[in-house]
Amino acid sequence: MPTVTMDMVKELRQRTGAGIMDCKTALNESEGEIEQAIEWIKKKGLAKAAKRAGAIAAEGVVHAYIHAGSRLGVLVEINCQTDFVARSEDFKAFAEAVGLQIASMSAQFVRRSEVSPAEVDQQRAIFKAQLAEEAEQSGKKKPDSVIDKIVDGKLDKWLAEVCLDEQAAVVDGDKTISQMAEELTSKLGEKVAVRRFVRYELGEGIEKKSSDLAADVAAAISGG
Repeated sequence: MPTVTMDMVKELRQRTGAGIMDCKTALNESEGEIEQAIEWIKKKGLAKAAKRAGAIAAEGVVHAYIHAGSRLGVLVEINCQTDFVARSEDFKAFAEAVGLQIASMSAQFVRRSEVSPAEVDQQRAIFKAQLAEEAEQSGKKKPDSVIDKIVDGKLDKWLAEVCLDEQAAVVDGDKTISQMAEELTSKLGEKVAVRRFVRYELGEGIEKKSSDLAADVAAAISGG
């Protein structure tokens, strides 16, 4: 099977307007044949969804998801183009699925474009430091060109893990959240997109006071 390159993905995306992950899947399914990949995207209805990518989605909902036990909650804004679609059962089900996704998988961003260059550079530095530590322990140092490729791979995997759009859906592991949104866009005839979210976890960010019982008893005995 031919290797799917970023140039191939870029060309297919330009010709269809489909999402990056869908373009990759289409090329893999068509063994790298661009024309066959275009047909695959059309059959899946993804090109149709892409035509609405520039539409203004100013309606929608702010959905609240509270996990069992009320120790974790999510607020997520999901947009569409009309209030009618926002009230549909399909749209509500998608909002609930996204809330569950954020609660379960701890996404930090909606999409890669939200990740700042500073955050990317920081993560790149972490991966390089990890590789340097491994090299020191093993005594085997890799060439800089190899290290750069490994770091790029790790960075790409990290971005896919922290960006909601690219995460495999908890409710359907065969699709990403982005693919679910695109399928819903095709089904409802309106652009559907996650805009922003916030995740709350009980006690998060609070420094809990730790108690050393033995030390406390010793202090009490000594009168300290």
